[in-house]
Amino acid sequence: MKTRRSERLIDMTRYLLERPHTLISLAYFADRYESAKSSISEDLGILRRTFMIRGIGVLETLPGAGGGVIFTPGISKKEATEFIETTSKKLVAPTRILPGGYLYLTDLLADPELLRTIGRMIATQYSQSSIDVVMTVATKGIPIAQSVANFLNIPFVIVRRDSKITEGSTISVNYASGSSDRVEKMELSKRSLDEGSRVLVVDDFMKGGGTINGLRSLISEFNAIFVGATVFAENINIHSQFGDGDITSIFKVTKIDTQNRILNVEPGNYLTNTDFSYFE
Repeated sequence: MKTRRSERLIDMTRYLLERPHTLISLAYFADRYESAKSSISEDLGILRRTFMIRGIGVLETLPGAGGGVIFTPGISKKEATEFIETTSKKLVAPTRILPGGYLYLTDLLADPELLRTIGRMIATQYSQSSIDVVMTVATKGIPIAQSVANFLNIPFVIVRRDSKITEGSTISVNYASGSSDRVEKMELSKRSLDEGSRVLVVDDFMKGGGTINGLRSLISEFNAIFVGATVFAENINIHSQFGDGDITSIFKVTKIDTQNRILNVEPGNYLTNTDFSYFE
């Protein structure tokens, strides 16, 4: 059915936002709205400018017979900085301190708006990288992985510490905890990850890096490729198995005093590890 421009713009916006990193031909939109390709091109020009001005992402046109448009969601450095500053104030509440040097983050990672921003931020960091799957370990990293996977438009897989009968046969690895001398186990269904897949690891909190190191070992067992890892927060007071810059963190915890209930949080290395030029 032929539509008016205002209706086309609304529907095209929804369609593109729901299908990031997907090549969509102009012919498809022309057929969808029973409109000339020239009109569709003008509409896409409006959306391209609006997406860029509003910091929604980049709408890129690929010429040629097999071309079309691709929407890449992202975030500007200004908006990411503002998010870090605002969220830091929520993180420093003494009530977040848990025994063992952990933080209570469940309330923040259950906030849909905050999760969307985290997903956009991590997706921005890897927007120009070739990634096939997002990986996390159950359970608190799951909402972050889902958000990132949504913005990159790729699957996500969940590594578990114990096997589930519904997962079928699995591959498991033992790894040393980064914050203790314990040896722990993690496993993943053989059907979850294809050989040669390029994997991005995300998690909520990194205490010593043992979990991420275990995930890297598990990825290697699948003959897949570890592309990088980004965490919501890391505790820099615990000796990490990784060097500076190996892992990206949005926040870093510089002090946890469980006895006196003192908590200090600073921006992590996310802003320096991310190239925002494509979105600005």
